[in-house]
Amino acid sequence: MVKNLDFLLLGVVLVLVVIGLLTIFSATRANTAINNGNPYLFVEKQFVSVIIGLVGMVLLIGLDYRLSDLAYRLIYGVNILLLVAVIFFGTEVNGAKSWLNLGFYSLQPSEFAKLAVILTLAKHLSEKEKLSSIWDLWSPFLHILPPLILILLQPDFGTALVFVFIFFVMLYMAGTNGRLLLGIILSGILLVTLLFVSHHFFDTPLPLKDYQIKRLTSFINPDADPRGAGWNVNQAKIAVGSGRFFGKGLFQNTQGRLGFLPENHTDFIFAVFCEEWGFIGGFILLGLFFCLIWRSLRIAVQAKERCGSLIAIGIMAMFTFHVLENVGMNMSIMPITGIPLPFISSGGSSMMANLFAVGYLENIWARRQKILF
Repeated sequence: MVKNLDFLLLGVVLVLVVIGLLTIFSATRANTAINNGNPYLFVEKQFVSVIIGLVGMVLLIGLDYRLSDLAYRLIYGVNILLLVAVIFFGTEVNGAKSWLNLGFYSLQPSEFAKLAVILTLAKHLSEKEKLSSIWDLWSPFLHILPPLILILLQPDFGTALVFVFIFFVMLYMAGTNGRLLLGIILSGILLVTLLFVSHHFFDTPLPLKDYQIKRLTSFINPDADPRGAGWNVNQAKIAVGSGRFFGKGLFQNTQGRLGFLPENHTDFIFAVFCEEWGFIGGFILLGLFFCLIWRSLRIAVQAKERCGSLIAIGIMAMFTFHVLENVGMNMSIMPITGIPLPFISSGGSSMMANLFAVGYLENIWARRQKILF
């Protein structure tokens, strides 16, 4: 088993985890408003999540990634129950009720829901004989709809976008006609546009609050409200630009340390990293993410059967969207959605879910051929 692991993938992930721990410590050590006077508070929490995630990753590598019918129903059912529980018993943070307070730990079910949807959707699609017409897609759409609606009810628009991206990438790789998917996507974009236009002119309701709409659209013209919705975007751009070519050095960020850049250990941690390591550091970090996505795609291509290929493609789509959206919103070219940067942003649930996903990738890669013990 060990001989068949993708050590390059493991190495890249471990480097990203170490970079994340260092950057979280740098971003939070001097911020007494959030760390309660303990400069190690956030990095200690993240380190515990890393350990749990690594243990889970090792255990998942040893299991068969193909789900039985019972496991399929169990994972899908537990996923729905957790998302429902968040709606009724969740803790609200920054306007979104996305966390379950377990006393000793705050769990964010939506992070694990991404992996649960990938696993169950992969099994669902792998068992469908054809996906050539719109009528063949009703069951995949019905599969994704309940968790998607529950995510929107939190409301967590960013995670909902991740779901949609994963869904269409997996549909395409499962053999759905590209023109058919393009037509559905364009129809969806048109519908969303009409909803926003109707909200603007006729005040029709949207599943988002006004401040969330402003956050989503602030990247278009952040100077329109520089001290309100556009503040985060402008401060992130200042942080990225102030790093210049070589950066200011580790622990030398000023935008986050002096309190100008909000959420500098979560949403805007890329800006903190670029301020300290400059263009060179940002380029290397993106290179590591490119390697992660490339290895995921390679695993999908060489998987021994359809289900494994679809799981790897779904995980690749998840990582790709997270990186593009988080880096994009730090550079004011994508809307602010609160999506974390994989393995870098502070967040225990995100870290564990991402490491579990890597466990599945290694599992699929190790079983691409006869296992040698």
